[in-house]
Amino acid sequence: MGAMRFTAPLILLLVGLAGCAAAPPSPGIPLVGSYPTLMANPALIRSADHEMVWEQMVDVIDDYFKIEREDRVRVSGGVVTEGRLETHPRIGSTWLEPWHSDSASQQEKLEATLQTIRRRATVTVRPAEGGYLIDVAVFKEREHLHRPQFSTAGSATFRHDTSIERYKSKARPGPVTLGWIPIGRDLALEQRIIAQLQLRFAALSAPIIAPPTPPPSISRLPAVR
Repeated sequence: MGAMRFTAPLILLLVGLAGCAAAPPSPGIPLVGSYPTLMANPALIRSADHEMVWEQMVDVIDDYFKIEREDRVRVSGGVVTEGRLETHPRIGSTWLEPWHSDSASQQEKLEATLQTIRRRATVTVRPAEGGYLIDVAVFKEREHLHRPQFSTAGSATFRHDTSIERYKSKARPGPVTLGWIPIGRDLALEQRIIAQLQLRFAALSAPIIAPPTPPPSISRLPAVR
């Protein structure tokens, strides 16, 4: 399973801080009382310009992941095709990296601090009535190690009998990664991305209101003596 990434005193400090602080909602997500409301995913974006929809979506995803492959929305023979974007996996940011926002809550930050977590995203853009549906899926994986990262037991075994056989240590400088274990989807980051997309397209589609014209100045009449 995933290995702890820091020493025990730091882990205890982080756990204590996690118990004292409540995870704030992602920016842009509307609230009902003190609880964030879930936004629809796929999200309906009301726009007829598929190029603009795609470019804005890519710009938001690029804030969190490095893009691996793009299959853009196209219009062929009057038929709009489905678009798909895939990203490279990214190691989750820890509490010591507050400038990264891929770990979208304090719980996610704590999990990524105690063990190695990585994420990757797949975004699908489908034509729909009145616009396009953007489906954001963020998948989480936990690193699977041969043994705990800071464990010293079991790293090598030697014989202590009367034989003259010599053994060369096979101990390695670090843990052996056996792969990555899928642990589901990251709902918090999906909601953050959807909220950013909705806010961005709401700002782009908002009508431009001209500033009010000041009333004409009225000259003062001379005082009557």
